[in-house]
Amino acid sequence: MHRRRVLILGAAGRDFHNFNVVFRDDPGVEVVGFTATQIPKIDQRRYPASLAGPHYPKGIPIFPEEDLEALVCDLGVDEAVFSYSDVSYGHVGHVASRVLTAGADLRLLGTKQTMLQSPVPVVAVTAVRTGCGKSQTTRFLVRALREQGRRVVVVRHPMPYGDLARQAVQRFAALEDLDRHDCTFEEREEYEAHLTQGTIVYAGIDYAAILKQAALEADVLVWDGGNNDWPFYRPDVWVTVADPHRVGHETSYFPGEVNLRGADVVVINKVGTASAEAVEAITRTAARINPGAVIVRTRSAVTIDGGGDGVRGKRVLCIEDGPTLTHGGMSFGAGQVAAERYGAAEVVDPRPHAVGSILETLQKYPHIGRALPAMGYYPDQIADLEQTIRATDCDVVLVGTPFDLAQRLRSDKPMLRVRYVTEESKSEPGAPTLADAVLALLTKRAAKAIA
Repeated sequence: MHRRRVLILGAAGRDFHNFNVVFRDDPGVEVVGFTATQIPKIDQRRYPASLAGPHYPKGIPIFPEEDLEALVCDLGVDEAVFSYSDVSYGHVGHVASRVLTAGADLRLLGTKQTMLQSPVPVVAVTAVRTGCGKSQTTRFLVRALREQGRRVVVVRHPMPYGDLARQAVQRFAALEDLDRHDCTFEEREEYEAHLTQGTIVYAGIDYAAILKQAALEADVLVWDGGNNDWPFYRPDVWVTVADPHRVGHETSYFPGEVNLRGADVVVINKVGTASAEAVEAITRTAARINPGAVIVRTRSAVTIDGGGDGVRGKRVLCIEDGPTLTHGGMSFGAGQVAAERYGAAEVVDPRPHAVGSILETLQKYPHIGRALPAMGYYPDQIADLEQTIRATDCDVVLVGTPFDLAQRLRSDKPMLRVRYVTEESKSEPGAPTLADAVLALLTKRAAKAIA
């Protein structure tokens, strides 16, 4: 029998999950490779045999996506499966055209095939784009659930950038675990704030095995989505965060629109810094394409450790969350918001002083304004970031990343941490709050399941 030859297009996350739940045990399919994109230095690896299963005793090679057409021909690919996220519909179309021209079919796997059923209730937090404020919304809901006396464990969207065989199931319960797992800056951005809040976090590659272990510790699992992907677990309550600073992106990026259409609760975040017109525009869109969803509004409240005196009248360099600036498409972040709020004299442009991989990143994403993305996937990149900071003439560095970057960098300038948290913001008297909407839906669906 001819085994259908499949190439999975990904970025070290959704691609591995799709393989595990759809293809790994299918005797009629031979996955001949993965491709890698978006994240530096994740190609030229191999999906290990210990994770690939008995059909793949040598594991599965991972190739750069730039070689897509040659791979389709050389590997005899019948079908390419698009398995990464936070891309425009135009990008999906271009990849489809490359695959189809090379002679293979293109496939998109849906939510029914790829969502696993949990033995305990799941609250999933997703977004229409990277950088909407999803992680702070997740932490807000974790606190609200705990106040109800529930045991909460967070399961985070995958970021397996290291030794894949060792990363099948990762459990983080203390900050020391970040070092034990050799976490990159991006991983620390997502895990550290949960850990300092006292929340256990699971992540990794095999999300069926993760689910089995995490569910033993929880009354409620909270899915902390990433890269505007949809949840790996079937949610009892699906929350999607939208960003009024990027009106229109909620219906022009994949699979952010899937999250918007699937949501039980749509959160319009950052209402304190976006225009009223933008907030109303994105609210109308959400109501039109998902009329059954509850729509709530929240603020992303920004503060600086120690107050604003260290910024007022100073020339500041703003370091921002890397993915938000790069494939998230933002030109600024929380650091710049704080600089403007607290009266900085100037936000200094780091681009003339960028070196090495940081310069390459800024050239690859020319939309980034006077912001320095916190790129730290490997030691040389961290060194380039440190050198760029040293070369930039400024009085103080504002760190707008979700984790304490100052503890991981050597800097010759004072570094002040910017924090941002979710706060409720009712659109009108009597309007539902985020916490009330989620808790009411969770209680209602739990009662229905018992009945």
